[in-house]
Amino acid sequence: MDVVTFLQKLIACPSVTPDDAGAQVLLAGFLAAQGFSCHHLPFEGVPNLFARIGNSGPHLCYAGHTDVVPPGPLDQWTYGPFNPTIKDGIIYGRGASDMKGSVAAFAVAAAHYLKAGHTGEGSISLLITGDEEGSAIHGTRRVLDWMKEQNHIPDVALIGEPTNPSALGQEIKIGRRGSLTGKLVANGKQGHVAYQDLADNPLPRLIKLLNALCDYRFDEGTQFFPPTNLEVVSIDVGNSADNVIPQSGRASFNIRFNDLWTGETLTDKLRDILNAVSEHYELTLTCGAESFLTQPGTWPDVVRDAVHDITGKTPAYTTNGGTSDARFIAPICPVIECGAINATVHQIDENARISDLEDLTRIYIRILERYFS
Repeated sequence: MDVVTFLQKLIACPSVTPDDAGAQVLLAGFLAAQGFSCHHLPFEGVPNLFARIGNSGPHLCYAGHTDVVPPGPLDQWTYGPFNPTIKDGIIYGRGASDMKGSVAAFAVAAAHYLKAGHTGEGSISLLITGDEEGSAIHGTRRVLDWMKEQNHIPDVALIGEPTNPSALGQEIKIGRRGSLTGKLVANGKQGHVAYQDLADNPLPRLIKLLNALCDYRFDEGTQFFPPTNLEVVSIDVGNSADNVIPQSGRASFNIRFNDLWTGETLTDKLRDILNAVSEHYELTLTCGAESFLTQPGTWPDVVRDAVHDITGKTPAYTTNGGTSDARFIAPICPVIECGAINATVHQIDENARISDLEDLTRIYIRILERYFS
């Protein structure tokens, strides 16, 4: 089966997270026909699939997801989100870029690689989850725990997230920034604005606290990471009256941090910054992801060189963008992200160029050839 035909079948499954709608069953059937041993691993209603061929030698694991984000207003789609349509060399449909296109490309690449007689040289596996676009609680992390118990831990991992801004060969990701979300509350005493001495307005204090956070320069960045960045995303008082001093004010912020920090060390620094302004505040912090970096070396070079073989371009090693399931795999083995174009992900009329899908399939074949050689 060619990559476009397979992708059409996957897109036609309306697998809005975490409903799989048959996508993983379809994928498992294709992989089983190539000789893979397939395991369906549902956790708390979240569908997951682990498939492996070969039990000795170096083990390469491809990780991805079959779930997609909701399509949004259906009447704004030209052809419909789950009605895969090809026009002028482009295939339209939810998941074409993020990331059913990549999943189809790797599955077809593995089939071609095996058909060419490359057997007994190692082990190939696929870790496919159904909640990467959701809470990410019962997906990759749970499957990795199962893999440890069943002795399926890989030597290297490849994730097919769309990594290129506009053309194949631009970027591969060797790491990701960490993410820390903060909820800041300044409390006071409600009162009439004309009797300010009988009240305690918390808003000037909240403003000073936020200014201290926004003005602080956490670092200058590192070789592969930009400077740590804090963005205030919400300020809320809940006060509908213009003659009442509010009881409290609250704000939310998010920090994307590089490998100079951990969630713990950044938490300590934030409290130091705020304590220098005032001790009268409440702060709740949630670390959604730690930063990680796969140091340039053999595995990143294999992926980079394979991309160059097919595209003629040498992709940059980057760490930008949001979080991905690579954060769960990084503590276990070196992980690289290499996938399609991210220009239309999560958008109405999400799409992918057929020529890019075919080249991505060739890139994955070349990665398998280079790694197992």
